[in-house]
Amino acid sequence: PTPEETEGVPHHMIGVADPAEDFSVGKYVELAEPVLQDILSRGKTCVVCGGTGLYADSLLLGRSFAPCPSTGIEPLLERLRLVDPEAGAKLHPSDKRRIIRALEVYMETGQTISEHNRKTKLLAPKHEAVWLGLSFANRQDLYDRIDLRVEKMLEAGLLDEIRALLSSGVRPTATSMQAIGYKEY
Repeated sequence: PTPEETEGVPHHMIGVADPAEDFSVGKYVELAEPVLQDILSRGKTCVVCGGTGLYADSLLLGRSFAPCPSTGIEPLLERLRLVDPEAGAKLHPSDKRRIIRALEVYMETGQTISEHNRKTKLLAPKHEAVWLGLSFANRQDLYDRIDLRVEKMLEAGLLDEIRALLSSGVRPTATSMQAIGYKEY
């Protein structure tokens, strides 16, 4: 959000990650939970917005994440299919990030990502929340809104921002570049 858009309303967690930094939902929860607790401890209402449903769901429902490994393993989809056929069947070979993550979880914990996800979904929500979302009777209206938002982002300098990030040394594979849908052709 622009400074004008945030005027008069305290905002948190803006600019907490360097664009070159690898970032994850686990890291987000680690950073956001103390902020949320601070707001709630002052008797205030917290509005969690933006990002993906996975990030909000993980924070508000208290999903846990297996530790990130220090092994630096370059896994293969076939290995995942051997240790976790359920996850291996769902993932496409081009989804390198999820394949690697699933194998990392298995190698660090001995538990498959499928087992881990099932167990964490059984946990009671960590925070009481009211969920608000957009719903469109006509799916095309949603796509039109997305297209308009992208056009506005482009007009506001998105391509220049991407070029500047790349020029500064941010890798095309960095989490920040994936979040904006950057693809190298």
